Amino acid sequence: MNEKFPEYKGLDLSEVNKEILKTWEENKTFEMSLKTREGHPSFVFYEGPPSANGMPGIHHVMARTIKDVICRYKTLQGFLVERKAGWDTHGLPVELGVEKKLGITKEAIGKTISVVEYNKECRADVMKFTKEWEDLTKQMGYWVDMKNPYITYDNRYIETLWYLLKKLYEKGFLYKGYTIQPYSPAAGTGLSTHELNQPGCYRDVKDTTCVAQFKVIRDEKSEKLFADSEAVYILAWTTTPWTLPSNTALAVGPNITYYVVKTYNPYTYLPVTVILAKDRFSAYFNPKAESLALEDYQAGDKLIPYRKVGEFKGPELEGIRYEQLMPWMCPEGDAFRVILGDYVSTEDGTGIVHIAPTFGADDDRVAKQAGIAPMLLVDKDGNKQPMVDKRGRLFVLEEIDPEFVKSHVNTKLYSEYAGRFVKNAYDPQLTEEDATLDIDLSVMLKKENKAFKVEKHEHNYPHCWRTDKPVLYYPLDSWFIKTTAVRERMIELNKTINWKPASTGEGRFGKWLENLVDWNLSRSRYWGTPLPIWVSEDGTEKKCIGSVAELIEEIEKSIQAGFMQENPYQGFIAGDYSKENYDKIDLHRPYVDHIILVSDSGQKMYREKDLIDVWFDSGAMPYAQLHYPFEHREDIDQKLRFPADFIAEGVDQTRGWVFTLHAIATMAFDSVAFKNIISNGLVLDAKGNKMSKRLGNAVDPFSTIATYGSDPLRWYMITNSQPWDNLKFDMAGIDEVKRKFFGTLYNTYGFFALYANVDHFRYAEAEVAIEERPEIDRWILSLLNSLIKEVTEAYEKYEPTRAGRAIQDFVIENLSNWYVRLSRKRYWGGEYSQDKISAYQTLYTCLETIAILSAPIAPFYMEKLFGDLNKVTGRHSGSVHLTDFPKADEKLIDNKLEERMELAQQISSMVLGLRRKVQLRVRQPLSKLIIPILNDHMIRQLDAVKNIILSEVNVKEIEYITDTTGVLVKKIKPNFKTLGPKYGKYMKQISTLIAAMEQSDIFDFEKNGRYQLNIGNESIDLSLEDVEILSEDIPGWLVANEGHLTVALDINVTKELKEEGIARELINRIQNLRKESNFDVTDKITLAIGRHKEINEAVENFSQYIASQVLAEHIELTDEKDNKAKDIEIDDIHTFIKIERIN
Repeated sequence: MNEKFPEYKGLDLSEVNKEILKTWEENKTFEMSLKTREGHPSFVFYEGPPSANGMPGIHHVMARTIKDVICRYKTLQGFLVERKAGWDTHGLPVELGVEKKLGITKEAIGKTISVVEYNKECRADVMKFTKEWEDLTKQMGYWVDMKNPYITYDNRYIETLWYLLKKLYEKGFLYKGYTIQPYSPAAGTGLSTHELNQPGCYRDVKDTTCVAQFKVIRDEKSEKLFADSEAVYILAWTTTPWTLPSNTALAVGPNITYYVVKTYNPYTYLPVTVILAKDRFSAYFNPKAESLALEDYQAGDKLIPYRKVGEFKGPELEGIRYEQLMPWMCPEGDAFRVILGDYVSTEDGTGIVHIAPTFGADDDRVAKQAGIAPMLLVDKDGNKQPMVDKRGRLFVLEEIDPEFVKSHVNTKLYSEYAGRFVKNAYDPQLTEEDATLDIDLSVMLKKENKAFKVEKHEHNYPHCWRTDKPVLYYPLDSWFIKTTAVRERMIELNKTINWKPASTGEGRFGKWLENLVDWNLSRSRYWGTPLPIWVSEDGTEKKCIGSVAELIEEIEKSIQAGFMQENPYQGFIAGDYSKENYDKIDLHRPYVDHIILVSDSGQKMYREKDLIDVWFDSGAMPYAQLHYPFEHREDIDQKLRFPADFIAEGVDQTRGWVFTLHAIATMAFDSVAFKNIISNGLVLDAKGNKMSKRLGNAVDPFSTIATYGSDPLRWYMITNSQPWDNLKFDMAGIDEVKRKFFGTLYNTYGFFALYANVDHFRYAEAEVAIEERPEIDRWILSLLNSLIKEVTEAYEKYEPTRAGRAIQDFVIENLSNWYVRLSRKRYWGGEYSQDKISAYQTLYTCLETIAILSAPIAPFYMEKLFGDLNKVTGRHSGSVHLTDFPKADEKLIDNKLEERMELAQQISSMVLGLRRKVQLRVRQPLSKLIIPILNDHMIRQLDAVKNIILSEVNVKEIEYITDTTGVLVKKIKPNFKTLGPKYGKYMKQISTLIAAMEQSDIFDFEKNGRYQLNIGNESIDLSLEDVEILSEDIPGWLVANEGHLTVALDINVTKELKEEGIARELINRIQNLRKESNFDVTDKITLAIGRHKEINEAVENFSQYIASQVLAEHIELTDEKDNKAKDIEIDDIHTFIKIERIN
């Protein structure tokens, strides 16, 4: 053990970081935190896997700090907390990164680069920034097992995914459907609804919108619409004019009323009769033109006349036929008639919806119900396709079946637009400044008298979460997970989860579950987990493979049937779960694509080419990280490592990883996947803007840690705001935390170490009994144990912010600013008495306990502090992170003692505030402080701390008064924030009655805490929170109010008080000079003070007091000043002092 507590000349938390990291490495502290907890109850934690193909950012420090805090706390509580790291290695982020790196698009894969070569690139690229992630994890002190991570591209991991998919398949939760799904042309794949609902995916965009005129075919059914020979048009609005060539129907609402209106087209000036919803009429026709005659209209007039000539309900329009708007292609089947649509509204547009069944789920549904054919072409491979290809452009003629072109395509009209991208964002040659297809089509419709209104319109449009480019709704052959079948169960289970904050669980996540649709599992990509479903040539037979062993067995059957020549997995040994064995095979594309199986009826079976949604990979990590059920089966089935006790991720993951965890656990195991979750907010810049490299406001976590150390960064992130609130990240905040919290704790330890070393304190003496300790010690120990209770409760409730703030407040306000300051004389000189031992033991206990309480948030400095203390005392051996979390001793908690000391602190703070108001230094004594008393209990409490208050605020006397009448003038006014919600209708009368209250009424109100007002027959019961009571200053006094407390300070300074004040100022200057001269705290001195008429009497009258405070054996006033004297200034008084050490 060390002989002395280490003393330091400065606080360098960055160096502490490096030192402690080295210590942890040498002692294998993380590994020991697991080893020492073996056999203890488990606390199950799941780490959401990041992707290492991108650099970690400051927001990752936030998320990982939250995880680390809870896991470290639970370890201190004695739990075994296993923390397995993971890598998310599949999916769009990886593929798009590789495409960018290679300078290719998806279309090149399998052509200019083989799938094998491409996937090899993906496998390498996905781990590109592994070192940076490992470095950040280490530097920030996040304890997680990165030596044995789960990796989602590992064949064992994939095998578990296949097992789960088969389980869902057998339960009837997997099905194939041809439906309209969100599709990203830029990424070349369909997307699930949870991907589409990632934060920021829906954006406000300004697009060209068009109200198109669909010409009604005049026949027996439509005759009622024709008032004369003029053509009649149905008006339909769209925000996507590029879908108009694919229109095959118009939908009206079954309960909507429609007007038939005669008017003029605003672009061609031709007379037209139009149909639109009654509730949308005012959006298109100016009331100022109502009185204008139709026949008086001149081409180009700003006011266009109109006249209503008919009114019909939606069902009366059903079945009416119209001419194809853009006759580029002919659909195969019935089309171009009015149908009913239950989702048609009059919130915007014309109350009539243009139906393009190939590009909208609702459009597709109502079209099918009405027997309307979609606009489909036949491509050169014989497949039916929408008019727009998967790159987001109108099909070029060369890619359409020649026979279809001959019979169904008007090449003269279509050729002009064939090959055009429907959004400029998809065309690498175009910018936002170039004309869009929407604009060009709208211009064409204007010229052809087919557009009634064309304008820019701001609306919310979905974008791809990975490419930032717009998505399309597209007909896709996809495999789905029937999540809607367990929607109610998912909602029910979600209600059992402890969400932090609850609003995210009930709102963002809960509402999402209520509106759940089936999960689109299919991804038409190359690098990911292949869907393990093989389908027969005629599509009637299917097999879902759930393991490598099963696949090998099925391949053997295929070989026997003559469909395969050899088994590509023949070297694989079933039942050998080693990495070496599984590395002999590859379950990725293209290898699994080459496997042909045999159906029960003897047909060839080919694998469905889809990969699965990468979110399924990560959502299955509770099982796949264990290679369940092939290994560790009992860990899941017996719920030893499932569900998780705790997870934490950003709010953006609630509809990503968090949703898929919940969905898979519900469907496969009828269980929650996690019991508690902290959903943290975003990390924004200091101005509240989202951080990005493009804006230049991103913060580098590595340089931040190098500058400040990890602890101030972690402490700032945890205590600045609740984890679930967005954090406005500001470097000044980290600096403040370093200075105020860590600086104060460092200085408190430094004070302790300095005097403990002088007195050779080693905590070797018997513990001083609590009843024998002075009240100040009993108070801080009571408060310390109350703090243990509060911090424990906060950690247990997953509220680390509350824990950190409570610790911070205790250290700064109570331990340093109150206990150490009031007790400091007990450490100075004098005998090594029981009182001094009590002071050392008390302060040591506080420091050691604070180190343990704070260790989960600030693991580095608390390790250092704990080690520095225990290397001398030997009370604990080893790391702070391997010790036991303190338990509050209820016997040491004295609520009355805490209450009265808080009263002393509050009164002192109020009085010091009054002194600052009139610039009266604390060293200037004052004569009296008046405190109005509310009850006898308050007198008893104040009497117990009276001397502390007098000493703190440097006042000679406290006077209690029970009747403030004639002494203090009080004002009272209503608190509208609390009264409004309770008594809104009586506010005027309440305000009048409160204003009329006498001084005695106000005093009684304060004393009793309640007051009753009578308004008519109604009794209004007021509490103190319903009013604001203020005291006014009286001549010669200053008054302050805070809650129930009022203080009045006599600020008159007598001659005697003035002299004492000067004496105290001199003591301050002399003590400073002693420090500057490097005198020891026990050194005795001689003191000479320069004569000055303003201070001479003060020195003479208070010489004994001065001498006792500065250890002066001799004091003299002198006119002689030599080169050893130091000039000083006290309130514009200029003099000098000279001190000499007595040897």
